[in-house]
Amino acid sequence: MSVLLQGLLYIVLAPILGGLLSGFDRILTARIQSRVGPPILQPFYDVGKLFSKEQLLVLKSQSIFVIGLLISMIITGALFFAQQDFLIVMFVFSLSGVFLVLAAYQIGSPYSFVGAERELIQMLAYEPMILLIPVGVYMAIGSFSIQDILNSPDPLFFQLPGIFFGYLYVLTIKLRKGPFDLSASHHAHQELVKGITTEFSGPNLALIELAHWYENILLLGIIYIFFAPWPVVAVLVAIGTYALEIFVDNSFSRVKWDLLLKSSWWMTLILGGGNIVYLYLVKQFPALFSF
Repeated sequence: MSVLLQGLLYIVLAPILGGLLSGFDRILTARIQSRVGPPILQPFYDVGKLFSKEQLLVLKSQSIFVIGLLISMIITGALFFAQQDFLIVMFVFSLSGVFLVLAAYQIGSPYSFVGAERELIQMLAYEPMILLIPVGVYMAIGSFSIQDILNSPDPLFFQLPGIFFGYLYVLTIKLRKGPFDLSASHHAHQELVKGITTEFSGPNLALIELAHWYENILLLGIIYIFFAPWPVVAVLVAIGTYALEIFVDNSFSRVKWDLLLKSSWWMTLILGGGNIVYLYLVKQFPALFSF
């Protein structure tokens, strides 16, 4: 299969898989809370209903930034699944979060403003770890190319265990799961005012949810590359990780922003930074690690 076709398949299939993943999330969450829960296709019904509503805007620039969020998310995933440069993928990925913050800042609502401030704090918490992933990949295989990563004879996990587990830690923030869902809860029942998306409605809110579906598939795709030479294992680890995130979401209450920031930076320093230092020592002083 050509890399161009893989990128196109992501554009077409990611919202379908992301919506099904969201439906699975709601069902599993309901079971954990001893509820029946909605049907697995409920997220599609919700988004379809949002698209059918009238577009109500405080400022027209809201729509510009929301569309920018969706387009940047689509480009990020398309580049990733088309096996392009991993570093460029991560830079475009970071840009998508900026669009969401700018969209929220366009509104005078204090709830939206506070949500945007919390989103920035979350970005400060997870971005260092996210950017360490391509750095670790380059040190491990000598290339930023995702194609080279997939063609690597051995799973990256064995060289990058610290970066992998550090990524799992900040993944909770990116998936908007408790205890790190500061700016907006993934589930509506968890709070009365929904943070950064409080002032969004109708088609704009549908586009934000659609971007979130694209993002979730990309995030699980990053897990996949750590075990790429073993495709079945990689898929099972990705699915198991998402199920674990749902369990964590329903097991812990929301933490304060300072604990989120400090814990994420410590995890980045110890797990990610430690792994980078280890790889550097192995490359520079191989005799010390020859057993």
